[in-house]
Amino acid sequence: MKLFTKAVIGLALLTAFQIAQAEHVIVVSAKSAVGNLTKDQVADIYLGNSKEFPGGGQALPLLLASGAVRTEFFDKVLGKNEAQAKAIWSRLVFSGKGSAPREVADSAEIIKLIAANPNCIGIIEKSAVNASVKVVLTSH
Repeated sequence: MKLFTKAVIGLALLTAFQIAQAEHVIVVSAKSAVGNLTKDQVADIYLGNSKEFPGGGQALPLLLASGAVRTEFFDKVLGKNEAQAKAIWSRLVFSGKGSAPREVADSAEIIKLIAANPNCIGIIEKSAVNASVKVVLTSH
């Protein structure tokens, strides 16, 4: 019984580690003229420092409402924790200079919104990428 318990715990830990290390990507519409973006360019869009893509065109950021991909995005791309990002977004809203990214339930919904509006940019799991979007930044 002890061996079984250890195996179950080991499998659970391995699964949790793989989920925590899930690769995520920043995507735009496959029809968009936007090419590869740097981490700083993506951070500027999401933190309200830029309302447009490099080269022009309005940028409408989408963000997963919760989960490991969201947490990794804050840390690895924005260089902020969630509370710091929310404080920045609150200041933008209060000053009338911008708004927080639109929160979306899951990667499938982000892909659907991007397909409907080529100005959108979003973060999704790499495994969710399909022909309607193109990857502009890979973060791992």
